[in-house]
Amino acid sequence: MITYWQQIEGQIVKVKKEDIQPSRPLWVDARNVTRDETTELQEEYKIEQDHILDILDPDELSRMEDGEGYILTIVRVPVYDPAAETPYFTVPIGIVIKGKKIITICWTDSEVLKDFGANRVRNVRLTDFPSFIVQIMNRANLNFLRYLKEINRRSTSIQNEMKLEIENQEIMLLLGLEKSLVSFTSSLKSNSLLLEKMRTTKLIKFDEEDIDFVEGVKIDNRQAIEMADTYSNILFGVMDAFNSVASNNLNVVMKKLAIINLVMMAPTFVTSFFGMNFKLPFETLSWYWPVIIASLLCLGSVFICWWFLSINERNSSQVRKFKKLSRKQRKNVRKETKRLKAQEKKAYNS
Repeated sequence: MITYWQQIEGQIVKVKKEDIQPSRPLWVDARNVTRDETTELQEEYKIEQDHILDILDPDELSRMEDGEGYILTIVRVPVYDPAAETPYFTVPIGIVIKGKKIITICWTDSEVLKDFGANRVRNVRLTDFPSFIVQIMNRANLNFLRYLKEINRRSTSIQNEMKLEIENQEIMLLLGLEKSLVSFTSSLKSNSLLLEKMRTTKLIKFDEEDIDFVEGVKIDNRQAIEMADTYSNILFGVMDAFNSVASNNLNVVMKKLAIINLVMMAPTFVTSFFGMNFKLPFETLSWYWPVIIASLLCLGSVFICWWFLSINERNSSQVRKFKKLSRKQRKNVRKETKRLKAQEKKAYNS
């Protein structure tokens, strides 16, 4: 969809194509563009087809270059889509400066462009296109920071659920958040390189006020990069810790199964040894004696199995109680254990 905007009395107002005032700067906003709309933009504003394809490429990095009669800038901005496999991701926005027109092109919708259309961004000047580009990057940084905080809150909530029970769905959610953080980090670093190029390029001219604004946007960008790196490292450590917990739980289950297998091996060996062609030792006795002996063996196996499992459960409960203690309490428990061992050793030597 292509919409047209002009600034009237400080407010950005949507106008129809036939009501455009040629004396005022024009913002052409193309979002969720179709094939026909991209063809229209290409023909009406003489934008090269290669540049249109670059803008519509989801993996295109931020950059600035000169076209035939216009200047192209590509900025990566964050997007939230709850229906997507990776809910937080980034998309490129192409910004074309051509005469008194600035054209933004994006293959999907974006919260950044919505904020400009709703006049939620302060000090926007369509008369100063370089400042307008920096305003877009500044708004993108604010959305990056907001989405990063949301990612951190969602990962904390998922971690609390995984403490009770680890399920595949929760692991996949954490994996999606980890992908989002990697995507954010890559896009923020790409935008950082673009900001560095803006200071030295001769394609667009910045006044002193715009240069100070660029420096402030660079600080926000650097803060977002550090935050994304921090959250990514934390989430990676959490995933590694839960993998260790899952492996430990599997080892505990295998240990219990091994104990049961060892207990059941003895009666299995006896029954296998006395096969059909082997003379049974109790076949001369009455019919109820083999039943009694088999029942006693089964009861003995059950008792031995229960005894091993109760010891294991007692040890596990003691470990859980120890983990719930504070650091100071754990230290006191260790000291008391060492003292008792020393007393036992002293009594044994005496």
